[in-house]
Amino acid sequence: MPGTQLASSIKPGSLDQGQSERALRRIKDYLMRHPEEETIEVAAEVVGDDALILPREAVSMLAFILAQVAEGRGVQVMPSHAELTTQQAAAMLNVSRPYLISLLETGAIPYRRVGRHRRIRHDDLMEYKRQDSVKRRGAADELSELGQELGL
Repeated sequence: MPGTQLASSIKPGSLDQGQSERALRRIKDYLMRHPEEETIEVAAEVVGDDALILPREAVSMLAFILAQVAEGRGVQVMPSHAELTTQQAAAMLNVSRPYLISLLETGAIPYRRVGRHRRIRHDDLMEYKRQDSVKRRGAADELSELGQELGL
């Protein structure tokens, strides 16, 4: 999409942690006091302006972002439909680019070609990561059981 940003990020320490912590507390308090509300009305700062109406899920996501900032961590928000380069995808999986390409070529992760370049949907990459994590946990559990059987 021309003119749209792939991701928006906040670098660690670039926002005031105390201010983020205070805002987080206010949001959490409000959400706890109003668990049934699907939309959150934010009062206008200028008399005569309409209140800002936000979906509860968006406010919850904002609370998560503020929690990370309050801890001094950076945050990156990326649309689920975003397409990544092979280098970006490899970095997200913490693997080498050649290894990622082998995953793509074997069909482990869907991709599409744009000219000579491969593009991987963020959703597809996260699904692969989730499935890989499940496989790894299963293998670790099997090893643990085998170790117990062998008395190790």
